Amino acid sequence: MLAASRSRRPDRSIGSLLQGWRKTRQLSQLALATEAEISARHLCFVETGRANPSREMVLLLASVLDVPLRERNVLLLAAGFAPVYQESSMAAPELAAVRRALEAILDQQEPFPAVVMNRAWDVVQTNRAAERFFGFLLGPRAAAGPSNVLRMMFDPGALRPFVANWEAVAESLVHRVHREAVGGVPDPATRALLAEILDYPGVPRAWHTARPPAPALPVVPVNFHKEGRELNFFSTVTTLGTPQDITVQEIRIECFFPADDRTRRAARELAGEPARAPAKRSAARAPD
Repeated sequence: MLAASRSRRPDRSIGSLLQGWRKTRQLSQLALATEAEISARHLCFVETGRANPSREMVLLLASVLDVPLRERNVLLLAAGFAPVYQESSMAAPELAAVRRALEAILDQQEPFPAVVMNRAWDVVQTNRAAERFFGFLLGPRAAAGPSNVLRMMFDPGALRPFVANWEAVAESLVHRVHREAVGGVPDPATRALLAEILDYPGVPRAWHTARPPAPALPVVPVNFHKEGRELNFFSTVTTLGTPQDITVQEIRIECFFPADDRTRRAARELAGEPARAPAKRSAARAPD
């Protein structure tokens, strides 16, 4: 029984981990060896455990495979080396420039909502517009503390009742989880979160299969309805380029933009701004 138990354990050797990432990226051994400018024979020996890669070789292959920083540390540990990438607290002095950049992005988005999320889709920072907007939708529940975007959208007791096109938005969100996973591969915690939200009542069984829906629009609008108000947004997601810190790589900034003039006016009203007359557009003049 002990032997059978051991045989079922996943192989976490450096060779098997590298092979797993290579297959995830849909590369042959020859293609990866060519990209990394190493011998295909040597790569084969590394994957099968016949050769032990150096620290430099692990980092080279991880870079070519575009492995997330967190998982690069896993590869290094599997090969017998110390991790090299740090996971800092957002409050750490070395991330002061990152904090200033996030604050600038959030402030620039006013009076429209914007949120900063971590790898688990937890909201870690918002602008004032997001506080006002979600406070309007959720009432006292909005002040309960940090929220998770996925749980809030799927929970019948949270945002879900206020989203008129919930099925379209929720299905798109499930596929976003797969598409926006760091490194393109959902980690175990993300897969567990997916299983949790898909277990909420009223979620179609078909969504358990990662099959992207046929694109119908360039963006997915989110239509919110409450107390006779209709607010229609679409969102964009931004990540920070060339990070060397795990926390920074896993940050996502989601900015919501009004999809129509009515929503634009409503957002300004929530902010207490005076109504603005729509800008006059001059007709284009034909060339002489």
